Amino acid sequence: MDELILLRHGETEWSRDRRHTGRTDLPLTPKGEDQARALAPALKDRTFSLVLASPAERARYTAELAGLTGVETDPDLWEWDYGGYEGITTADIRAERPGWYLWRDGVIPGDAEHPGETIEQVAERADRVIARVRGVEGTVALVAHGHFLRVLTARWLELPPREGRHFVLDTGTISALGYEHGEPALTRWNAQVTP
Repeated sequence: MDELILLRHGETEWSRDRRHTGRTDLPLTPKGEDQARALAPALKDRTFSLVLASPAERARYTAELAGLTGVETDPDLWEWDYGGYEGITTADIRAERPGWYLWRDGVIPGDAEHPGETIEQVAERADRVIARVRGVEGTVALVAHGHFLRVLTARWLELPPREGRHFVLDTGTISALGYEHGEPALTRWNAQVTP
C-alpha cells in the first residue's frame, strides 16, 4: 500500500455539542455536509484502490459528498462503543467521576444497543483494518470516526492504542498515513479544508 488517507466524517449535532457518539447513527448537520463537500477537491485527482467507510450514515454520506466512489462498508470502522456514556459529554461524566479521561479510564457498560468496548477491543478492530489495507496495492481511503481513527493511527505507528490520545482529530478533516524509509509514518494530520 502506498498511502492510507483518513477522512473523519463531517459534523453531527452530537459532535458539535461534544457528546460521545459511538453507535448512535446521526445525520450530518448542514455544516457537516459542507465540510464533506469541501474534501472533494483534495481527493478528485486521486485514484483509490480501495475505499472503506464505517456503516454509520455520517461516514457513508461524508464519503459520497467528498466524491468517493466504489465505497465498501466495513463494520470494523465503527466508532468506539461508549456503552453507558453514549450521548453524554465529558463534562457530564466528570460531574459523576471527577477527573475521568476516556483514554485512561474507559467506559462503563451500557445496554444491549450500546454494551461498551475496552480500548483493547477498539485496537483489535483497528489492527484488522490495518492488516486488510496493507495487502492492497495503491492508495486506500478510510472514512470513519474521531476516536477510532486515533486508535488506528497509534496502531499504524506501532504504538499502544492509548497513545491515540495524542492525535486530536476534528470533524471534516483529512489525514494520511504512509511510510518513511519503509517504516510506518504519519504524513499529514487533521488538515482542515475550508467549505
